Amino acid sequence: MFLEAHAGRNTIVAVPNLGSRARRPIVEQSTMTEPLHELGRFAEPSLHILVSLSDGPKHGYAIMADVEAISGSPMGPGTLYGALARLERRGLIEALEPEQRRRPYQLTALGVTALEGQLEQLSSFARTGLSRLRGRTT
Repeated sequence: MFLEAHAGRNTIVAVPNLGSRARRPIVEQSTMTEPLHELGRFAEPSLHILVSLSDGPKHGYAIMADVEAISGSPMGPGTLYGALARLERRGLIEALEPEQRRRPYQLTALGVTALEGQLEQLSSFARTGLSRLRGRTT
């Protein structure tokens, strides 16, 4: 699922995993109350990176490996470094001093708060969806 913020309302874009068959995303409006402005337009890679950094600092390659392990999808270097730059500009992560030509990143206090909020929203959304699915009579 990909979350995107638009003018104070949240849009949820669900992209089904269809292997090699391409399909247009399904777009629905959400009733989530908190805006997703902290993560911006490219919320899914940013959220994956923030979750990866939630257990401590990591450099780029370690983030890519961790994101693939937790999400099941690889993240390319262009996506990673673009998202890292956006997260750093927003004050959600910070770069640390390089270690042997590798630059680790860590969450800031604002990043921890934003990640907690996003995960709470996603958890609530998932509980609602699962509850509705279990209540279906079809």
